[in-house]
Amino acid sequence: MIIEVFRANGALLAAGDDLARPAGLTSARWQVLGVIDGEPRTVAEAARTMGLRRQSVQQTADSLVADGLAAYRDNPRHRRAKLLAATPAGLRALADVERRHAAWADALAARLSPADIAAATAALQHLATALDQEPSA
Repeated sequence: MIIEVFRANGALLAAGDDLARPAGLTSARWQVLGVIDGEPRTVAEAARTMGLRRQSVQQTADSLVADGLAAYRDNPRHRRAKLLAATPAGLRALADVERRHAAWADALAARLSPADIAAATAALQHLATALDQEPSA
């Protein structure tokens, strides 16, 4: 089952890269923009939301800022931990990807039965819960 999860993850990342590429994004950049869409967050908050390490999200955040798709803002709750916010250009790129993603997801869902989608979702939720309760290897 774990191998199939890895395989599905790889396929989803490749599809995400294909969907994001026309907007000048990658899957990682798209995901970070999606997390800060609507509400600026610290890099650490974004990483926790995504289930990733802060360092990997920091690298993506810095590249978004360098490309003008996001900006760091002062954080009234913390002097050193800046807030990452999407810029208007970042929001446009995100909206562009989300339009393509909606059409892609609808087409994919049409190829699967609602029962299969529900069963897969439940199985992945159970797997995630079991993994959360398992001590790290």
